[in-house]
Amino acid sequence: MAGGLTIGQAAAFVGVTIKTVRHYHRLGLVAEPERDGSGYRRYGSADLLRLVQARTLAGAGVPLAEIGELLDAVPERFAAALDDVHRRLTAQVEDLIARRDTLHRLAHGDRALLPDRACAVLDRLAALGFGPDYVATQREALVLARALAPEVFDTFLTRLERGLGDPEFVELTKRGLEVASWHPDDPRIEELATSMADKLLAGRALLEVPAGSRRRSDASARYGLINHHREDQEPAIARLNTLVEAHLRAAGIEIPHQ
Repeated sequence: MAGGLTIGQAAAFVGVTIKTVRHYHRLGLVAEPERDGSGYRRYGSADLLRLVQARTLAGAGVPLAEIGELLDAVPERFAAALDDVHRRLTAQVEDLIARRDTLHRLAHGDRALLPDRACAVLDRLAALGFGPDYVATQREALVLARALAPEVFDTFLTRLERGLGDPEFVELTKRGLEVASWHPDDPRIEELATSMADKLLAGRALLEVPAGSRRRSDASARYGLINHHREDQEPAIARLNTLVEAHLRAAGIEIPHQ
């Protein structure tokens, strides 16, 4: 999203206070974004993802001093460290039992941040031959979607589930990944965008956004953080997404402008 979010907006989106965000910065859990030309720090989707991860671990009872190491750890170290925290919490009083159960879920990776249904979608992506980088990007987008737009999360999952059961949708998505190696002005991008939009419009009901979400003053910001996550690293894919959205808007689908 162009411009990014202020610290107040980022804190509100993630569900913490500005003081908490600044505390995370002081502890080194989340890097402070660069300042823009006006001297303000602006938060993008990668910053929001890190804040959501830190907030989730802290809410599960992981000491703040250990969160930074966990977020940067390899999976084996991550699981081992969580097992240690689990043992410490279960030795405490009864009111920590709920946190202990959350930590048990953390040992299973995605299930700490996503429901089983979303994890099944990620497993299906891998089974269909999508590479680990793409699956990781989709995992991050799902984490952001659940945190920033919970009212449309189930519909989003339904659209993904139906799409992955459609060979044509899967093939179009894989072709979309090839666009990363194309020049942004490649004429094939327009053709692919039309095909992708047509396929999405075949399930038009799942594209409709609830009126309450559309009326939010920050709807555009939330949409951009989720649906344009990491596309700044791939200009050709950014153009593909822009063209697909233009086709959907032309067909009457209300999509926030960035």
